[in-house]
Formats: sequence, structure tokens, C-alpha cells
Amino acid sequence: MSGRVTAVSSNGEYSFTKPNRDSVRLLTGLGVEGDVHAGVTVKHRSRVAQDPTQPNLRQVHLIHEELFAEVGEEGFKVVPGELGENITTRGIDLLGLPVGTLLRIGDSAVLEVTGLRNPCLQIELFQDGLLKQVVGRDAAGNIVRKAGIMSIVKEGGVVRPGDAIEMELPSGPHRPLDRV
Repeated sequence: MSGRVTAVSSNGEYSFTKPNRDSVRLLTGLGVEGDVHAGVTVKHRSRVAQDPTQPNLRQVHLIHEELFAEVGEEGFKVVPGELGENITTRGIDLLGLPVGTLLRIGDSAVLEVTGLRNPCLQIELFQDGLLKQVVGRDAAGNIVRKAGIMSIVKEGGVVRPGDAIEMELPSGPHRPLDRV
């Protein structure tokens, strides 16, 4: 399975949305250069409050552009960067990937998928009712999170809109994504 980058976004200040950029530079073991969430240890405020020494498994946030069309059918208008993601994709079932999947993006960047983004109240504050669109329950009553996935940078490089994304599934039994 392969896909494409449709947008890249970053922000050096804490803000829910992230402005789109012409490119972002991924730094090995850190995240997006100049982004507030880059670092070896956690940078998300709620995680820092719990334990600031935790490893940062949320260095790069990816979201599938198909989600914007899905919520659009319910009357919501969302465009790349508005949900705080760094990389917006098309053509890959991000939510169906197992933990440890490698995403090779552009000429040299490699991300390792760590888990699901846990949608937060900020999504509801961004657009009333949107949180219910990106988190819900399936027929069996299990929580379904659709607000993208998190990853760490295994190999750095520049990522631009239009770059190809190639997947490499981990060997051995696959572990489904859970929130990180």
C-alpha cells in the first residue's frame, strides 16, 4: 500500500492548529524541526504534567485527508493542519496500520508508527460536535479513534506535499494501534 503527502504543517508555539508549510524537516529521534512537540521526551502539555521524563512517542502526527471528507458529509469543514497534524496523507489506511509500521516518505524520511492520537476536548472547542465525529464506538461497544496516528522519526529528511509514502509492515504478529 502506498499513498501521498497532501500537506505538511508545523507550529513553534502551542496552538491547536498548525499552519501549512512548503516543507518540513524531520529530525531523527526528535520530530519536526521547529515544532513545539519535537523532542526526545513528551511535549504535549497533558503528558508533561503526568511525567515529563516519558519518551516522546508523539513526535509526528499524521492524519488521513479522507477524514476531512467524512466529517464534511456531516456538515463540518476541516482542512489540513486544523486538527494539529504535521503530515496530511491520502491513500493509506493509517488507522489500520499495526504498531511498528515504517512509513518511508519522500527521498529519505522514515517514521515508525507508535499508536493512535487520543482525540481531546480541543477538537470540540475547535468546532462544536466535531469530537463525536472523530471518536465514537463500534457495534461491539469498543472506542474508535479516528483523529490520526502518532509516530517517531527513525530517519530524518525533508517532507513536502506530493511526496510518496511507502509502507513497510513489521515482521511477526501485528499489534493493533492503541492510543499513545
